Amino acid sequence: MTTRHGTSKTATHTPPLHPLSDTEIELRLLMEAIYLKYSYDFRNYTVASQKRRVLHALDQLGLPSISALQERVLRDPSLFGRLLQFLTIPVSEMFRDPAYFLALRQHVVPILHTYPSVKVWVAGCSTGEEVFSLAILLREEGLLARTQIYATDINPASLEKARQGIFPLEAIRGYTTNYQRAGGRGEFSDYYTAAYDAARFDPSLCAGVIFADHSLATDSVFAETQLVSCRNVLIYFNRELQDRALGLFHESLSHRGFLGLGSKESIDFSGYSDRFDTHARVERIYRKKAA
Repeated sequence: MTTRHGTSKTATHTPPLHPLSDTEIELRLLMEAIYLKYSYDFRNYTVASQKRRVLHALDQLGLPSISALQERVLRDPSLFGRLLQFLTIPVSEMFRDPAYFLALRQHVVPILHTYPSVKVWVAGCSTGEEVFSLAILLREEGLLARTQIYATDINPASLEKARQGIFPLEAIRGYTTNYQRAGGRGEFSDYYTAAYDAARFDPSLCAGVIFADHSLATDSVFAETQLVSCRNVLIYFNRELQDRALGLFHESLSHRGFLGLGSKESIDFSGYSDRFDTHARVERIYRKKAA
């Protein structure tokens, strides 16, 4: 895996067609400052996403303006750590969009069974809900023992939560319903132990998972995989960064490997639309075309 510093092509920006508002100028300067100081690249996230997240951060951090936030962030790394939690939106749920996981069971798993070993990349894994969901699915389908899962994210705090596999007990009822709708073959309660206000999932589910820092904006491919699952991440990227991420996924996937996206995401109209076949259109599962 590459480091964040000087290992890949950086973003380029053309002059705007229309004058920027003061807020847009402040946002652009903030994102440039974050990149130069901390090497986290949010410059090609959509302006709407940047604005929503940063204004929420200002409210929560008690700061009067984006410029004031920039000044503080440049001088206080701990404040940047707090800001990162707003910029990355570490929010997910287990078996989110159950039809997606059901389609994996029915249309992807039978093909994965033909490989002697399987590698899966969960890109933008957040706090780990999707990682554990896939681990449960693969165990029930008899594939987990010969599958290597790479779970990556740019947020160190989210990765640590993912490693722990501890989720709020209040969310379990919804997770259970999702699991059942996703074609779960057993009792969801068999996979976790409840204590106090939390549910701790069986550590053996992710004993072989590699959790790692990786940026779709600056880092490169690190392994050949048969399945890439990157859901509800591309919607926050502009077209340039979407194409960069899709390029990484295409490069990572082995011959006829699978790509899963979020319910509001698509490769249509992207620079890679002609390099994938649609495997399950509604569920947003694609298959790499033969070279």
